[in-house]
Amino acid sequence: MSLKDINISDVSYFKLNNELNRPVDGKIPLNRDKEALTAFFKENVIPNTKQFPDLKAKLTYLVDNDYLEADFLSKYTDAFLEEIHNYLLEQHFEFKSFMAAYKFHNQYALKTNDGQYYLETFEDRVLINALYFANGDEALALDLADEMIHQRYQPATPSFLNAGRKRRGEFVSCFLIQITDDMNSIGRGINSALQLSRIGGGVGITLSNLREAGSPIKGIDGASSGVLPVMKLLEDSFSYSNQLGQRQGAGAVYLNVFHPDIINFLSAKKENADEKARVKTLSLGVIVPDKYYELVREDQDMYLFSPYSVERVYGVPFSYVDITKEYDNLVQNDQIKKYKIKARDLELEISKLQQESGYPYILNIDTVNRTNPIDGKIIMSNLCSEIQQVQTPSILNDRQEYEQMGTDVSCNLGSTNIVNLMTSPDFGKSVRIMTRALTFVTDESDIQAVPTIAHGNDLSHSIGLGAMGLHTFLAKHQIDYGAPEALEFISTYFMLLNYWTLVESNQIAKERHQTFYNFEKSDYANGQYFKKYTDQSFAPTLPAVKALFENIFIPDESDWAILQMAVQKDGLYHQNRLAVAPTGSISYINDTSASLHPITRLIEERTEKKNGKLYFPAPLLNNDTLPFYKSAYDTDMRQVIDVYAAAQQHIDQGMSLTLFLRSTMPEGLYDWKHEPEQTTRDLSILRNYAYYQGIKSIYYVRTFTDNAQEIGSNDCESCII
Repeated sequence: MSLKDINISDVSYFKLNNELNRPVDGKIPLNRDKEALTAFFKENVIPNTKQFPDLKAKLTYLVDNDYLEADFLSKYTDAFLEEIHNYLLEQHFEFKSFMAAYKFHNQYALKTNDGQYYLETFEDRVLINALYFANGDEALALDLADEMIHQRYQPATPSFLNAGRKRRGEFVSCFLIQITDDMNSIGRGINSALQLSRIGGGVGITLSNLREAGSPIKGIDGASSGVLPVMKLLEDSFSYSNQLGQRQGAGAVYLNVFHPDIINFLSAKKENADEKARVKTLSLGVIVPDKYYELVREDQDMYLFSPYSVERVYGVPFSYVDITKEYDNLVQNDQIKKYKIKARDLELEISKLQQESGYPYILNIDTVNRTNPIDGKIIMSNLCSEIQQVQTPSILNDRQEYEQMGTDVSCNLGSTNIVNLMTSPDFGKSVRIMTRALTFVTDESDIQAVPTIAHGNDLSHSIGLGAMGLHTFLAKHQIDYGAPEALEFISTYFMLLNYWTLVESNQIAKERHQTFYNFEKSDYANGQYFKKYTDQSFAPTLPAVKALFENIFIPDESDWAILQMAVQKDGLYHQNRLAVAPTGSISYINDTSASLHPITRLIEERTEKKNGKLYFPAPLLNNDTLPFYKSAYDTDMRQVIDVYAAAQQHIDQGMSLTLFLRSTMPEGLYDWKHEPEQTTRDLSILRNYAYYQGIKSIYYVRTFTDNAQEIGSNDCESCII
């Protein structure tokens, strides 16, 4: 039997896994998941994994048959390959849930060309990742293997999946590109979207620079159609360029709230929108300056400004004008065309759309730039709202050649597993090794099809190390999500990630005698960045949190002062280092909760295209952790915002913060509520609360509707296991 011959009716693991959602005597039958895991290996993995007499024979076969590249393997001796392989086997890795094993084998394990047999185990994929990202450094390869087999470090899906493969996509997770207000840039932007979607990863695009609908076009007796037709072109581009149907092309477009097309932009996502204007698969993001919050708070009129006339007056694209600082000047300048609306009318439209679709993402652009230590301006974010890096515009001629090469952004991501990293023999060493692995990704990335992406990456060497598993860690240690202990823990944790990535970035700069572009103009170089850490301690003070970090080095003010001197002397290699992305399948493989969010259900339900519904129990779920596993939908979102704010103060980029709400809210959850139904006012209050807490961006708003509730273990929020 091969994988393609497996009939669902002939295997037991799906049935056993599904029984997780059927309470037995009021209890969740967690044993069924363990039984499903055992059955999956017995009935699926073991009989359908191609066997080899030894490692050398396997690697030879994989190279000769074009499954693996040969070059990275040739950098190591046969003796070392045996050594690192044996080390991995000696760790006796085991998946802890059926979903973890299923996701790995279904999505990540290398298979034969005909899809009949597995060619890799988890240990093999870790081996290839470690060898590839160590680039011939044996000590680093062993260290990386150790981090990944113990699941302290998880490369992002594109990196983990593609490492070492002969036929592969890129290692980069996503991209950010900007379009300026001319037809050459629009054409080049659409081509860039096609190319980037083809090679993998989501693409974020800002349309804020484009002139509004009705604006005149020089030399043509007519007017611009605004941003909507460009959105449609981009959506069609992503749908077409989908890696031969293997994945849905993914893109997000951003628009400033002070752009005159903002209402039409939001309306394009409504279910009742005209088909000519409606976008179905494109994600929407809104760029929000501080001035908008002020106008909403004071219930004032707000003016929307024509990007065309703003660029003529200011000499730079609309995205690069500080709207908050220049707002009054823009209003008073007769050379700038403007349109008047009520600020609260726009606020209502944003809330209504978030209720209906979960969009738009919110990017608090002034908050982002206020804490940006890099010279330059951040103007947008990515498909998941966590990447925030400076960009510069390009100037194109009529041949669509670059007269001035601007910079765009590629995202090189990886994640720490909080539960496992907190048990590392050496927390700092672990983070430094992860930084090295991500550095290889940025060094090797060379997206020739989109020169501004390659140029930006070459100058910045940026990476984005994040975290997952917060709720699992808190439940394990019997700490309520959102409690003071939780806030202090996550602050200390990200302070440590910040410290050790800075240490390693400084070390790499020293070794290579190279820093990121314009380092000398940054707040790292002038020392301003470090003032926060040299003036106060971020060491834990609560007894429970101090106990969690008992065996982990916590840098004090003097340690930060020493680091400051080292950075000012030798620089940093990476322009950006930290970002918290949403974690999907990699969370399952790591048997931990996603990102920094609370879990959504005790038994999470996933729908697989071919195999129906699969169930994933909350990691480490037992009688002790059960009281601390409250659903995100029953959690005050202000607690989630507070958790993210505690982390954000140490993160140089952003975080994918999702808000979880029920259409009918639990009584007493929010003190301003007098009726149970979710309203647009609830969303507005939470968005404003996030802004005032220093949150840089909000990703999705997810609403759990009453009719989506299902019968099963998920109803038993307090049942005994």
